[in-house]
Amino acid sequence: MAILVNRDTRLIVQGITGREGSFHTKQMIDYGTNLVGGVTPGKGGEWVHGKPVFDTVKKAVDATGANASIIFVAAPYAPDAIYEAIDAGIELIVCITEGIPILDMMKVYEHLNHSSSRLVGPNCPGLLAPGIAKIGIMPGYIARPGSVGVVSKSGTLTYEVVYALTNAGLGQTTCLGIGGDPIIGTHFVDALQMFEEDPETEKVVLIGEIGGRAEVDAAEFIKTQMTKPVAAFIAGKSAPPGTRMGHAGAIIEGGEGTATEKIEALLAAGVRVADNPEQIPSLLQ
Repeated sequence: MAILVNRDTRLIVQGITGREGSFHTKQMIDYGTNLVGGVTPGKGGEWVHGKPVFDTVKKAVDATGANASIIFVAAPYAPDAIYEAIDAGIELIVCITEGIPILDMMKVYEHLNHSSSRLVGPNCPGLLAPGIAKIGIMPGYIARPGSVGVVSKSGTLTYEVVYALTNAGLGQTTCLGIGGDPIIGTHFVDALQMFEEDPETEKVVLIGEIGGRAEVDAAEFIKTQMTKPVAAFIAGKSAPPGTRMGHAGAIIEGGEGTATEKIEALLAAGVRVADNPEQIPSLLQ
């Protein structure tokens, strides 16, 4: 069983008429995702890939019964798109958008905490439940149904590890990219708890990187709460302090957030840590 999505998930696309929104709408439909419509203010009444477009999320929810949304909206407008989805009662919100200012996300996070919505992202590839749904930009062909849960800060490393797992005959329940920004809606611990509670997930892969303490928090949760085996990879061993590496949150400051610190915490929690992503399948077998 997948986490976050199932056969009852009804997805809308905020920004469906834009170039990226339209392109990935077709990709998600072709994968088999239950995509029921989209939202672009001022474009209500139009159709994109056979799906109706609405002016607001509320109108889309009322007309289609949507309970999930994916956001392909430029950074200056993405926070308002998230607010709108929250206020419309959307249960799962996935925000692909990169470059949202931290201050804006702090305000979004506060609003999110007073709602029943879950946000994945921003600046993430979304999630892929093999054989069930693709909500985001992950290539569907790299995955196959199975019993391994994958959670990652990095989009590209997610694809690499999932493809390696598939080639090794290890299918996945859900592949989840949480994003690497300093303020995100769903953290490693959230995903680990969902995988722990999912009866079909037997093993878990965690892919982290330098910056912050999310992986250390994950290690503490694994040590005290998880019964399922976990393998991990931490990117950025050679990153110089004070230099941002890729994601906005991937920066070592004040001697904290180093790959060494995170690897030591994970090892102490009984996690098998790979030296490179290609080792992950062998660590799980």
